Amino acid sequence: MSRKKPELLAPAGSLAMLDTAFAFGADAIYAGQPRYSLRVRNNDFGDLPVLADGINRAHSQGKHFYVVANIYPHGAKIKTFIKDIAPVIALKPDALIMSDPGLILMVRENFPEMPIHLSVQSNTVNAAAVRFWKMAGISRVILSRELSIDEIASIRQDCPDTELEVFIHGALCIAYSGRCLLSGYFNHRDPNQGTCTNSCRWDFKTHEAKTNSTGDVYLLEEPQKRAGDYMPIEEDEHGTYILNSKDLRAIEHVQRLTEIGIDSFKIEGRTKSPYYVARTSQAYRQAIDDAFAGRGLDPALLGQLEGLANRGYTDGFYQRHTPHEMQNYLRGHSESNRSLYVGDVVGYDAARGFAEIASKNAFSVGDRLELIHPSGNAEIRVERLIDAAGEPVERVPGSDHRVWLPLPPGCVGAFVARFL
Repeated sequence: MSRKKPELLAPAGSLAMLDTAFAFGADAIYAGQPRYSLRVRNNDFGDLPVLADGINRAHSQGKHFYVVANIYPHGAKIKTFIKDIAPVIALKPDALIMSDPGLILMVRENFPEMPIHLSVQSNTVNAAAVRFWKMAGISRVILSRELSIDEIASIRQDCPDTELEVFIHGALCIAYSGRCLLSGYFNHRDPNQGTCTNSCRWDFKTHEAKTNSTGDVYLLEEPQKRAGDYMPIEEDEHGTYILNSKDLRAIEHVQRLTEIGIDSFKIEGRTKSPYYVARTSQAYRQAIDDAFAGRGLDPALLGQLEGLANRGYTDGFYQRHTPHEMQNYLRGHSESNRSLYVGDVVGYDAARGFAEIASKNAFSVGDRLELIHPSGNAEIRVERLIDAAGEPVERVPGSDHRVWLPLPPGCVGAFVARFL
C-alpha cells in the first residue's frame, strides 16, 4: 500500500495568519469558535462572514479548514450549542475538533455527516481508546502530548484505519493534556473554558520555608501583581510541576513519525503572529517533504526555529533520552545563524528599487538580514536606509517605523529577520 504524505496543520486566529500558513506550505489550518474553543482571545473567526471567507479561501486552494469546539462546557453552553454551531456547519468546514462527549453526541445526532476530530483535550493515550472513539463516529484522533514515539507507533499498528494526529511544535502546558486550573485559581478565568491567562508563565520567585517528611517546602511568590503573597508548594525527588514549561520543538522526530504513518503534524499557536506561522510552516514543510522522500533532517531548520521567541525548546515526551548519534540535532546549527524578527515588507518602489519595511524591532546599516518569502529565503546586507521623508538614516530604533531599503523585486509579503 502506498504511503500518504502527512498533512501539515497550522494555527490561525485571523485571515492574515491563514494566508501566511498556506503561502508557506501548510496543508490545513485550524481556528476556534470563541464561545466553544480554548482560545477566546485573538480570534477573528468568531465573526461568521470572516469564517466563511476563511473556509472559502482554504477550499479554493485545495486546502482544509478545521473548526475547533473543544471546551468541556457547563450546562448554560449546552443549551445554546446547536443554535450557535448550525450556521458554522452550514459553511462546510472540513471537520470539527471536539473533546466533550456530550457535544460530540449532539453533533452526531443533528449533523451526522459532519466529520469530527477528537481534541488532544480528551487525552487519548492507548489503542483501546482510539477504537472506542472510532465506534463513536470520530474520524481522526489527536493523540495526547504525553506519549512517547514508541507508544504512538504501537497505537498506529493497532489502529490502522483511524487517522492519527500529533502536536509537533509550540507551547506546552504544565497540566496533563492542557487541563489546567492555575488561571482559574488566580484570576477566576477558567482555562478549560477558553480564557487562560497563562499563569504558569508568570515570573514566579521561590523562597525556602521548611522541610517536611515528604520533601522540601517552598513559598512561591508572583512579584508583579502579588508581591508579599506567599503560596506554599512542595518539591520531592520528582521536582515540582507548577512553573513554566519549555516549548515543544520536535522537528528532529518528523522522519520517524512519518515512517510510523502519522496522518497530520500540528503546530500550536492560534494567538501567535503571522511571522511565527511563516517560520514554523516553512521549516516543518521542508522537514515533512524531506522525510517523505527518505532524506534526513537538515540541521539548518533548527537554527531557523531558534529565531522565534521561545522559552527554551524541548522535544516533550517523544524521547526521554537523546541517543549519542542524535546529539548533533541539539546544537547542529550555527549559533551565528540565529535571528530576530525585525519587520515586514509592505511595499515596493520599482523606479528606485527600494522596498518599504514596517519595523517590528531595531536594525541598522551594516546588519545582515534574512528575507523569509514563500518563494524562498535570501540573505542581504543593509547598505542604505531611508526614512519616510527620504532622508538617510543609520538605524531603525524599534517597532512602528517605516523605512526603505534597496531590495530586489518580488519581495512584498516577505518577513525580515536580523541575524544575531
